[in-house]
Amino acid sequence: MKKVFRSAIIVLVVSLVAIILTSLIIKLKTDQYIYRDLVQAPKAQVAVILGAAILKNGGLSPILRERVDRAQMLYEAGKVEKILVTGDNSTLAHNEVNPVRLYLLENNIPDQDIFLDHAGFDTYSSMYRARDIFLADSMIVVSQSFHLPRALFIARALGIKAYGFEADQSQSHYLLRNYFREMLANIKAVFNVLFHRAPKYLGEEIPLTGAGNI
Repeated sequence: MKKVFRSAIIVLVVSLVAIILTSLIIKLKTDQYIYRDLVQAPKAQVAVILGAAILKNGGLSPILRERVDRAQMLYEAGKVEKILVTGDNSTLAHNEVNPVRLYLLENNIPDQDIFLDHAGFDTYSSMYRARDIFLADSMIVVSQSFHLPRALFIARALGIKAYGFEADQSQSHYLLRNYFREMLANIKAVFNVLFHRAPKYLGEEIPLTGAGNI
């Protein structure tokens, strides 16, 4: 029993070290591409809004609203030409993208400049589809600081010229579990990249050079 317990402890320690090191390496590799100031942010073809929770009344959760507002800032400042909204629309009852589109339209973003990815079931799928379906060659990913390193790591591993723009406007609702979940998700991201996982759905190309409302 002592040997089994000792082996279990060793496996646990090694796993924890691997998780921490992976997260640290991803952060170090991507930190230079993350911007917090609008003036310093580079120009790119598209701002990518990664999906997050929708409220029961159909409104945007605080985290998602922050992402959308920051993407709108990039668009209005001329930093990007288009906005790509990506998220989970796997069922009629769960739609993370249409509420964002309606919010952007209410804030006077032209419909033709809004593109929707209904099959962005996770960050890896969103980045993969942005490249292969929407033919994005450069992007600014808009998300919170706990999420951006993983998103940029995936995008750049897929050959996309990607930058990040932090959506951290209030830290009050960023729970510790967000950061812990990211550490575990980083391991999954590395395996997805190494084994070239293809998303569940691909489909016909929808070039960002066209119009999003067609």
